[in-house]
Amino acid sequence: MRCTSSMCSGRMVPMSDPFGNICPNSMGSRARQTELVLPYPGRGGFRPGAGRPRKARRTMPHRCRPELAPRHPVHVTLRVRDEVWNLRSRRCFRALARAFARGKDRFGFRVIHFSVQGNHLHLIVEVTDAVSLSRGMQGLAIRMAKGLNRVMQRSGPVFRERYHAHVLRSPTEVARAVAYVLGNYFHHAARWGAVVPRNDVDPYSSAAARERSGADPPLVVEPRTWLLRTAPQRAA
Repeated sequence: MRCTSSMCSGRMVPMSDPFGNICPNSMGSRARQTELVLPYPGRGGFRPGAGRPRKARRTMPHRCRPELAPRHPVHVTLRVRDEVWNLRSRRCFRALARAFARGKDRFGFRVIHFSVQGNHLHLIVEVTDAVSLSRGMQGLAIRMAKGLNRVMQRSGPVFRERYHAHVLRSPTEVARAVAYVLGNYFHHAARWGAVVPRNDVDPYSSAAARERSGADPPLVVEPRTWLLRTAPQRAA
């Protein structure tokens, strides 16, 4: 079969087009479509409402926990949420005291010193490793949260964020940390302008708990590490 086009006169049409509808020469001469050229503004840029929704700012960054050794005590700080009542009240402290009495020595986690402030707690603890610190703090925090929620007749989270842990590696560091924890209330009172004798014992600390340990169940345990047994006495 032959193509009837003037451009293909006399040429044989391939068998794939037996009716001669396609002219081989005309396919190459077809005009191309015109491309629409758009300016490229570049990546990103400010757009209202774009990006990941922002959350409330966390004061405790999620960093890797430091390496722990059984000979090094740890200073732990734990903060409560804004809606939680003042921890330095008798009914709230009773709930915390019950949590200390039950969770002071578990999973290789041992509470040596503590002080309770209005919206946070300070602990000096001994641990065998990072796992014992995590499990011990988790169990203690759960006991505290359940007790405080029972007092406040509410449910939900009590602590604002995960705890902060600082490893104490030298006698000077240990002595300063123990003095800071046991005298933390006097430190805050001085900032408020209150006059509190420095020789007083904070009633919401382990120092007072040790004085009345004969009548109440113990809230803390005696230290085993050399640093906690000797450093505070040397500093005194």
